Parts: sequence; structure tokens; C-alpha cells
Amino acid sequence: MTDERVFQIRYDRQPGERLDKFLAEVLPEFSRSRIQHLIAGGCVDVNGSPASKAGQPLDAGAALTVRVPPAAPVDLVAEEIPLDIIFENDDLMVVNKPAGMVVHPAAGHASGTLVNAALGHDPEIEGIGGEERPGVVHRLDKDTSGLILLAKNERAHRWLQDQFRLRKVEKTYLALVDGKPPTLAGRVETYIGRDPKNRKRMANVSKTKGREAVSEYKTLQSFDHHTLFEFHPLTGRTHQIRLHCAFLKCPIAGDRVYGRKASTLSLSRHFLHASKLKIILPGETAARTFEASLPPDLESALNQLR
Repeated sequence: MTDERVFQIRYDRQPGERLDKFLAEVLPEFSRSRIQHLIAGGCVDVNGSPASKAGQPLDAGAALTVRVPPAAPVDLVAEEIPLDIIFENDDLMVVNKPAGMVVHPAAGHASGTLVNAALGHDPEIEGIGGEERPGVVHRLDKDTSGLILLAKNERAHRWLQDQFRLRKVEKTYLALVDGKPPTLAGRVETYIGRDPKNRKRMANVSKTKGREAVSEYKTLQSFDHHTLFEFHPLTGRTHQIRLHCAFLKCPIAGDRVYGRKASTLSLSRHFLHASKLKIILPGETAARTFEASLPPDLESALNQLR
């Protein structure tokens, strides 16, 4: 991705279709959000003039020019960090991320991230899906361990994004919580947005201030003062499972942000692990299931209760 790519496209449909919707359809290697960023950045012309907005309606016969600039120079450094790769092919990697590793560089985490490690493993993913977060399709909190996908090319990135957007990915998490839920199994539906009292946190908020968040859970094992859950998030909001456990009045053990300030077990982080991922891979028709067992620190905490 060292040179600018230019696409010349003629709009040959009924008048009125949204610009971003049409381009995302005829340029399937780019997500709709990526198209919207290109439009906002002045990289899309309609009949020789910069597009006014992503939702601009198109006239029949409109001539469209899309310029995709090369990846902007950013301080992404390939690092030789060992990765626990569960599966890999030409399209993607399935990685068992350890607790304590941030997914992509951000303020305070310029190195040592999953992206730095992935670039060290395969430099070709640089620029895939965006300049700052190459290959990233979904995320896990720093202190959440478990399975995460990284795309290795634009086509796979778009495919995987669509699988998540259309809720075709089945994600399973193991969560040990303080207390007991109101029912052994159930469904949680809230709206999640920024905490109005602390912008660094998320919160269960009103419908007008958040986005829909839906999870299903079931009890795997009950203890005197704790419960081991299997959680299935149907949406992918930030801190969703942690907030939903708090909503059930049984916060995740070791979660000092949304739960108890002092951990009830010997835990240095919250007990949340992405244990299973079921997804149809690019070019395939049958879903595959990937699994990652509990890491030693969480297994040890569970053994304390057993």
C-alpha cells in the first residue's frame, strides 16, 4: 500500500441512492465506515467536485472518483513478541491474547501491543483496515484474555467486519462473578454509553444516550459466594459483559471498575476470558469453532473455590 489507488465508477442506477451505500457495495474490499472516512477526507468526487457528505443522493449517470491514499506514516513498530496463534491462513490469524496486552497502540501504550506483535509476525498486514489499527476487526479489553481475530488482507477484513455486523459470529466468554444472578440463565438488554460522571468509563444508560446491548448467559457452576457464567454477547459494545454482570448485581470478580474495589479472590485482574469463537471464514461455507482454555491465573482462582 505504497501508492494511491484510484477508482473511476459510473452510477447507473435509479436516482437517489446514498453515496456511501453505493460505494460500499461496488467496492466490497472497503467497509462502509472506511468509505465514509474517505468521503469526509475529500477523497471522493462526484462529477468532478468533492462529495458534500456520505449520505449525498446520487443522480443517474454520475461520475464518481474514489482516491484511496497510501497508509499514512504512523509510529507503528514491528516487535518480536511471541504470539499464541490458534489458527492462521492467508486471510487471518486467530490469536489467544494474554491478559495485560493492549490490542492496538494508544495514549500510554505506544508499544508492546497485539498490533505491534502482529506486525512482527507478518509485516504485510500494515495498513489493512486502516492505518492505525492494521488487521483489527474486534477488540478485547487489556485485562481480558482469549480469542481475537486479525485480518491479513482487505478482502478478509471486510468479510470479517460483515460477519460481526450481521451478528453471525458466536462469541463465548467465561466470567466468574461475585454473588448469584436472579435466574440461572437469562438475557440482558440495556443501552450502553459513556458514563456521564466519568468519561473514561462506560455505563448502562437510557435509550436516548446509548446503543443497544444484548447478552445471554447461563450458569455453569455455583459456589457459596460466586458463580461461573458462560456469556454470549449478541452485540459488541465496549465493556458490555462487565456492565451486564454489574446490572445483574453480580459483578465480575476482580473488576475494580464496575465491581468491588477489593477482590474477593487472589486475582490481579477481572475474571473474563474469551473462550470460544464460531465464525464462517472468508471463502468457506461452514462455520469453524476455535477454543482457548482458561489461562493459569484464572484456573487457579477457580480452583480456590473448588
